[in-house]
Amino acid sequence: MGIHIDLTFDCRDATLLAEFWKLALGYEDEPPPAPYATRQEWLEAYDVPEDEWGDGAWLHDPDGVGPRLSFLGVPEAKTVKNRLHIDVRVAGEGTPEERWARMEAKAQELLAAGATELARFDGHHIVLADPEGNELCIG
Repeated sequence: MGIHIDLTFDCRDATLLAEFWKLALGYEDEPPPAPYATRQEWLEAYDVPEDEWGDGAWLHDPDGVGPRLSFLGVPEAKTVKNRLHIDVRVAGEGTPEERWARMEAKAQELLAAGATELARFDGHHIVLADPEGNELCIG
């Protein structure tokens, strides 16, 4: 059996970040663990006090290739740069102009969804920050 990884983001607004990353990666909401019908049911089964449920969202790659993403609400704001970022690969095949056009289109889509542009390396990649300031690269 291979090892699988999940990436977990501590954040102020789990719902906002989950919606952003669904758009960025084409991910879908992760269903609650079997046999539970809801996350609430799952938390209750493990006797997690209701005041500790917090804000959370879970996503998965519908193709089963990429890691699961978890977004867990925390009260404190982000204070320093993350040492990990996600590269969103959209360039693919084609001429350099076609690849750059795909990168630019994805960047524009994410900017409209609340990202901020941090840097641009024309023809190679674009660095953005998600709505909570986590960096990502479009390449």
